[in-house]
Amino acid sequence: MTIDEELLRRYPRTAGLRVNFVTSLDGAAAVDGLSTGLSSVADKQVFRLLRMTCDALLVGAGTLRDEDYRPLTLDPERRSWRLASGLSAYPRLVIFSHALALDPGHRALRDAPVRPLVVTPADPGDHPLREVADVLVADLGEALTRLRADGLTHLLCEGGPTLLGALTSADLVDELCLTLSPVLAGPGATRMAVGPEHPSRPMRLIHALPADQALLLRYSRAHD
Repeated sequence: MTIDEELLRRYPRTAGLRVNFVTSLDGAAAVDGLSTGLSSVADKQVFRLLRMTCDALLVGAGTLRDEDYRPLTLDPERRSWRLASGLSAYPRLVIFSHALALDPGHRALRDAPVRPLVVTPADPGDHPLREVADVLVADLGEALTRLRADGLTHLLCEGGPTLLGALTSADLVDELCLTLSPVLAGPGATRMAVGPEHPSRPMRLIHALPADQALLLRYSRAHD
């Protein structure tokens, strides 16, 4: 990957929780169960750049399993950029899971360059995941507070819909980077956020960039 300086200017590091998502034009979060069917060259470029700039990458256990996440390694150019910017060579992977139905041998855990953190609401005791990851017993808000206290202030969430729904319900999302894919997925597809109803969260448009027939959108939390 060659770092696009103009794109980097469009997506700077900011303190807070940034969410990155790709959907169809009619709001589907996946095609045939995977988000890869909605992605494009431009979307993947933003995806890699946002990973490069974050301190920690947040993901739900279901998304990690369904999308078969790889270890959170970066190519030499992105690692060099991080080190030159005063960051660690790699961001930390943070996985949110209620049931802890994760295989300790999963490559994203087993081969992680930085020991991952698994966040769960109840103490799992002597769980096998402790062999490959740290375990934090906390709710969403507590977990984000802990990460920031550890110096991980620029947080990136890659979903999926259940985690996003929980984050918006708790009013924890500061920024949304959304790629609208030029696809109509039709009825039945999983939508971008699922979960209990909550008050609307006003957002402010920062940019709308056309690319590959898609639209790259960036929104920040609206302040009165």
